[in-house]
Amino acid sequence: MTTDANAPWLVVGLGNPGPGYAANRHNVGFMVADLLAERMGGRFKRAAKAQAQVVEGRIGAPGPANRRVILAKPMSYMNLSGGPVTALRDFYKVPTANIVAVHDELDIDYGVLRLKLGGGDNGHNGLKSMTKAMGADYHRVRFGIGRPPGRMQVADFVLKDFSATERKELDYLVDRAADAVECLVTEGLERAQSSYNS
Repeated sequence: MTTDANAPWLVVGLGNPGPGYAANRHNVGFMVADLLAERMGGRFKRAAKAQAQVVEGRIGAPGPANRRVILAKPMSYMNLSGGPVTALRDFYKVPTANIVAVHDELDIDYGVLRLKLGGGDNGHNGLKSMTKAMGADYHRVRFGIGRPPGRMQVADFVLKDFSATERKELDYLVDRAADAVECLVTEGLERAQSSYNS
């Protein structure tokens, strides 16, 4: 799927707002967005036209691969992410194929990344809300969190903080996910998949 090379990109970190959720597995999308904002030298501000925090900037070396990017963290809670994302898409005139959702993924081992365009939501409420609002033809950077242990409910697992063992690697893995987003935006899906799908 090709889009206008000059069209902006919208990179959406999925998560839940508020300090109580900040270190949850479900909030790894926010963690990646925060790191990307730091790399871009920007600070999240309240969006004028959507229930979200945004940073505007550029990703990529100067030249043809340099891309205008809007980073966003919906402030609506995960299962209502579609509304803020659609409002930002419309306001910034972003083609749906230039939208990237960064999210936690239960069916992938912890720390493993998978990048793709389109597809199902796999029970993920943030994706479900986005797809309902605008269709499924957006990119996903899926950050593996693994399955819950024993009989723990999925909802309890994703709303728990990463374990002490997981936290030892978390900074490195979030850094790698941010690299994958940058590669996707500047070099395209195939290159990003060959470099980061593990």
